[in-house]
Amino acid sequence: MNLGGSKLRSFMIVTLAALTLSACGMFGGSEEERPLESFSAEELYKRAEFELESEGDPESAARFFGEVERLYPYSEWARRALVMQAFSYHRATDYEASRGSAQRFLTTYPADQDAPWAQYLLALSYYDQIDDVGRDQGLTFQALQSFREVIERYPDSEYARSSILKFDLAFDHLGGKEMEIGRYYLKRGHYIAAVNRFRVVVEDFQTTTHTPEALHRLVEAYLALGLTDEAQTAGAILGFNFQSTPWYQDSFVLLTGQGLRPDATGSNWLATIYRQVVRGEWL
Repeated sequence: MNLGGSKLRSFMIVTLAALTLSACGMFGGSEEERPLESFSAEELYKRAEFELESEGDPESAARFFGEVERLYPYSEWARRALVMQAFSYHRATDYEASRGSAQRFLTTYPADQDAPWAQYLLALSYYDQIDDVGRDQGLTFQALQSFREVIERYPDSEYARSSILKFDLAFDHLGGKEMEIGRYYLKRGHYIAAVNRFRVVVEDFQTTTHTPEALHRLVEAYLALGLTDEAQTAGAILGFNFQSTPWYQDSFVLLTGQGLRPDATGSNWLATIYRQVVRGEWL
């Protein structure tokens, strides 16, 4: 049936009204007084769906999905309700509860068709808390591990591509935290501590967006320490891979201002990386 724009809108309004009235008939009035044990598994499941979608109350939805599992633990409805409970808790931003439900689903139904979704919800429950953890990066590592599970165990699932993207963002976040701490030390003149943080970025997070700045900060720190070989080599790596960035321009000015130039010099750890870069074995 091909409905025009106005007819389609009218049809949707009538349908929505009918569904709302049906839901009110099932769950409203005297139905609210019925004990939960008197509802069938299907009725409880639909009540949970109604709370989630029509009422916009994911906490109530999670509670009703939980009742399906409690009252009818071996039913097909219980299996579906468990992963939906994880989803409802996540929508309610109760991430710890979402993790619990998702993990129970994976433990109970490891080969189920919804297992990729449950694993993805588990990863999201860590990922969506990353901005709230300050300097404690435990949740970020958990998110990385959980997204890796989705990518490796369910590569053909609809969640794999999103997991790859979020894995990269979480990995970048870890590199950013190292940069934040390194800049803190650098500003306070704790140059060795700063170098150690920037070195971690260059060696362990070289695929992130923070590598050019890390190399520039190494130039700054090494010049402050009087270690010109290391400073020049950091500048050389920066110039080889990131010559078009403002970070290279700033490093070039710093080096030439002291009569130096970007050049791989000495036998330090950066010189080893430079040789790898030239041979194409790094990045």
